[in-house]
Amino acid sequence: MAPEEEYVERSDTPDSVTRSRIDTTTPLWRGAVVLRIVTLLFAAVGVLVNIDRYSRPELGLAVLLVMTAWTALTSVLYLQPARRGNGLVLGDLVLTQVLVLASEYVLSPSQLDVSTTPLVTTIWAPGAVIVLAVQRGPVAGVLAGFVASVTNILPRGYLNVDLARDAVLLIGVGLVLGLVAVTARHSEEQLRRAVRLDAATTERERLARMVHDSVLQVLARVRRRGAELGGEAAELARMAGEQEIALRTLVSTAPQEPAESDEIDLGVGLRLLATSRVEVSVPATPVPLPSAMAIELLAVAKEALANVDEHAGPSASAWVLLEDLGDAVILSVRDDGDGIPAGRLAEAEAAGRMGVCLSMRARVTALGGTLTLETAPGAGTEWEARVPRTVERERRRRR
Repeated sequence: MAPEEEYVERSDTPDSVTRSRIDTTTPLWRGAVVLRIVTLLFAAVGVLVNIDRYSRPELGLAVLLVMTAWTALTSVLYLQPARRGNGLVLGDLVLTQVLVLASEYVLSPSQLDVSTTPLVTTIWAPGAVIVLAVQRGPVAGVLAGFVASVTNILPRGYLNVDLARDAVLLIGVGLVLGLVAVTARHSEEQLRRAVRLDAATTERERLARMVHDSVLQVLARVRRRGAELGGEAAELARMAGEQEIALRTLVSTAPQEPAESDEIDLGVGLRLLATSRVEVSVPATPVPLPSAMAIELLAVAKEALANVDEHAGPSASAWVLLEDLGDAVILSVRDDGDGIPAGRLAEAEAAGRMGVCLSMRARVTALGGTLTLETAPGAGTEWEARVPRTVERERRRRR
């Protein structure tokens, strides 16, 4: 269930971020308060009209006074988002049902025998169902409507078509308003994400123009001039070229945020690994994964590329490939370096160098996947991590 309140970051200056509290269901709360006041006036008229026929008119007036005081109190509290706690809403429901049940001691037996004779609370009682549905959603709204229906029947001691119709209306009100409240919160969340993403994209485009007009042009010039000079300058040219590619990839990659399901596109992170020696190939469509899984797989790819830089040779190239099979994803990192001699990994593990076991294999195993290695001296190395989506989803569901 979405929280009743949320905080949205709003940047007024580049160096300051303020947080503003908003509640998208505020119009619903205002409507509930107005409805509560109107129904209280209707109940007051009903009590004054029927008070001479009550068996305990003084108790009827006492119930009306409690309804008035409670309406005044909740009207003030419900208009303040910070005060709309679960305790207040549940207390509203409980007190309302107590006042409804008190009608059994206020109305005369002849009045209770006629279903068209209103109870003391009349149409004021459904207000508690409305606020609970707005606060907690459709399930809580339906349960509150059912409870209100039962307490509406108990003082009379029988069930007929009129009371059954009231029960259906109460449950329906709880369901519909609960759905409206949930939809309002989800819509605001989507709008908030869209606004933040648009702001981030705009800022990225501004930075891209600045980088292109300054840093990228300098790096391109260094790369060209260094290649012309040769020698140590050629190595600087190669490094400048790698940084140029990395910067171009960074400023051209659209920002992203985790979706409602906490999933992010792994392909976006992998694209940022591209350099002059590393080619990245990912599906054209997003590959959404739980953020924890995506972070771990990205770490596996970085570790594999770090091994290429350290062991494959200075002229080795690497290729990163991501495949989406629906129920699983396959991440491959291949290079054309010198390969890994037989027994080298076992020797490294025995010597206490646990990089592959801890940084790569352990990560993939923790995700319920498998990591395979294909290598031979002079034939390069290929790591392939195959991770099912269902394992991480089941783990999150259990948590």
